[in-house]
Amino acid sequence: MALTAEELIEIERLLASDSADTGPLVELRRRFPQLACVRCDASDVTDPPFRQFPRFDLHLLDGSDHCVQITADPKRATGIVLAKRNVPR
Repeated sequence: MALTAEELIEIERLLASDSADTGPLVELRRRFPQLACVRCDASDVTDPPFRQFPRFDLHLLDGSDHCVQITADPKRATGIVLAKRNVPR
């Protein structure tokens, strides 16, 4: 199931909050159990992020085809990647 506009807004709010420093992945998995949520280091992802936040880059995953891939289209997103930056913006 694709990411809804409301879910994307809630994800962005969570990542933009001050509490995002403490590890938002657990909270994202709790709030959105239907989404695949992956965390990695920002240096592991070469695609441009969908959105950038103080400590994380947000990438959208498209798992609708045989292989999972990064997408810029929220309507195709079935999951997210949180790419943690070592130096906050």
